[in-house]
Amino acid sequence: MLYKLNLEHILFLDIETVPQKHHFSDLDETSRLLWEQKSQYQRKDEITAEDFYERAGIWAEFGKIICISVGYFNMKGEQRNFRVTSFHGDEIHILKQFTQLLKDHFSQTKHLLCAHNGKEFDFPYIARRMVINGLNLPYKLDLFGKKPWEVPHLDTMELWKFGDFKHYTSLKLLAHVLGIPSPKEDMDGSMVKDVFYEKNHLDRIITYCELDVVTTAQVFLRMRNEELLSDEEIKKV
Repeated sequence: MLYKLNLEHILFLDIETVPQKHHFSDLDETSRLLWEQKSQYQRKDEITAEDFYERAGIWAEFGKIICISVGYFNMKGEQRNFRVTSFHGDEIHILKQFTQLLKDHFSQTKHLLCAHNGKEFDFPYIARRMVINGLNLPYKLDLFGKKPWEVPHLDTMELWKFGDFKHYTSLKLLAHVLGIPSPKEDMDGSMVKDVFYEKNHLDRIITYCELDVVTTAQVFLRMRNEELLSDEEIKKV
């Protein structure tokens, strides 16, 4: 039961990703060919591989992580604090900082990672980019040999499915139906590539990512039938 979980044992997270290169033409010849092959069943016939490259960031083989934001509860008696921080910059630096956080503060068996659609996107994406960058997988992301009940991952989208495996619900929609203030008035995921490459506004992307983390935690609280976090309880560190 969700209400039995200790909130302090959960690390909430979200990632933002972009294509590895700004333009399709920036790729080497082999990468362009492989992208054409990878995307051929995803795009409509009239859409070229170059046009479809706008979406390359969602595949770990052709994208990269530009921000990982995390949030965690710090309880002092009846007082709740939800602390939010972000790792950004060079991808290897981001991944090393995230790994160090897991080692230092979320390495025990009781600790869990939580993201919205995390099992399909965030968790495997981070793991794949670590392998690609020659980094050792932290225990929380190394699923080899683990039984399903040993996987330390929570997914708010999966929790909302209640066994309906065909059902997809965006975080924005779920927040809306649960009465949680919308986290993303400023931008949406389709804008991240241009904000990063064209406008060079990384701070805007970091804010966007952190709002997702807060919203994921709010959804989790609602699913436990607990009060939402107030602005005063959310601390940027």
